[in-house]
Amino acid sequence: MKVEHMSFDRAELEEMKERWLAANIEAEKAGDWKPLAEFYTEDATYGWNYGPKKDFMAVGREEIRELALGQEMEGLEGWEYPYQAWVIDEKTGDMIGLWKQVYEGTREDGSHYALEGIQGSWFKYGGNFQFSWQRDFFDYGNVSALFIEMMKNNAMSDGMLKRVEKAAPGNLPGWYDFGKAPVAFW
Repeated sequence: MKVEHMSFDRAELEEMKERWLAANIEAEKAGDWKPLAEFYTEDATYGWNYGPKKDFMAVGREEIRELALGQEMEGLEGWEYPYQAWVIDEKTGDMIGLWKQVYEGTREDGSHYALEGIQGSWFKYGGNFQFSWQRDFFDYGNVSALFIEMMKNNAMSDGMLKRVEKAAPGNLPGWYDFGKAPVAFW
């Protein structure tokens, strides 16, 4: 990744954050995250690592819309991603949003199924209220443990079960063997 050093107005970055948060709430309500693609530049990249063997990378706004916000969010209706904190650097345009992942379903004790650990998104602001780059991070071990718990408890929705079944072979578009994504993570 090429390191860019551009300064941005702090108020603009704060407004970007507020626009992003409002749009995320609407996407959660609708169960459709594809409209968030408008928050990315045409040539933006969006990726994450999923353990020691796989990386995900969407290159360009349309791949972000169809793969990261479409394919990868299918079956996650009923999940919320409330942001807990933000770190914003106006000198570099880096923005880090730390979020939780919480399911509407509950355990026998009344607690919600939720991803533990630290998860979040690291964004590079590109100006004009759009991101040029996003990398998500989360605790792969906790994701696995939560999904296994939900399967054992028959707590997964039909959509989630279909998502897991569809992803199991490990060959969906946008997924690459570790280190083989078309765009470097760093």
